[in-house]
Amino acid sequence: MKRQTQSLMLLILGGALLNISAFSNTYVNYVKLGFRPLLLGAGVVLVILALVSLVRQWRGQGGGQGDGHDHGDDHGPRVAWLLAVPVFTIVLIAPPALGSFAAGGEDDAPAPRPPAPAGFLKLSDGVPQLALGEFIGRAYDPAGTSLAGRQVKLTGFVVPSKKKNLWYVTRMQISCCAADALALKVAVRGVPAPRENSWVQVTGSWIPWKGKIPNGYVIPDMAATDVAKIDQPAEPYE
Repeated sequence: MKRQTQSLMLLILGGALLNISAFSNTYVNYVKLGFRPLLLGAGVVLVILALVSLVRQWRGQGGGQGDGHDHGDDHGPRVAWLLAVPVFTIVLIAPPALGSFAAGGEDDAPAPRPPAPAGFLKLSDGVPQLALGEFIGRAYDPAGTSLAGRQVKLTGFVVPSKKKNLWYVTRMQISCCAADALALKVAVRGVPAPRENSWVQVTGSWIPWKGKIPNGYVIPDMAATDVAKIDQPAEPYE
């Protein structure tokens, strides 16, 4: 890969970072919302480095220095072109946020139970909107039954099930980026499953455990009364 090509690749990569973070919100499909300043800074630095390199090469060629003693460094291994794959993937394809394929089915090994916060605030009146992580935490909370008999709303995408009359409302939880994503699922009963991967808001109530709280992780159930299709939220991950 020639030096000029390397500089152009830096320019494209920097432009891609700026495109997904400065001129759109596409970056939230890959990292948490708070990473925007870091992506902007990295994009600016890469663009500046690329432009400086291109200007220096242009001046060197113009001054008759293009055939200098370091000409042998203009080429690298062909495998270096693989570095261009993620760049053009973002530019040309722009992969969406993780969905049902990444979440897997009910036969996959379950995720560890999310730790329950030290005490929950009282649910607001009416039908409160809960994050899936909070719903699961409340379902496992040994201190009380704050969900018992309460209607709540959950937002997520649809993951189908092989079991009859059951599907999952799901949200991916990330610590920093999509690479460490964990699927949070609530099993929905009582309403037909919408189209796979579609985003929905489910209204319903928690189905209490039969007996004691499970020792291992078991996906909690919800008896749904209504499902409304919605657009993907601005921030798809919890």
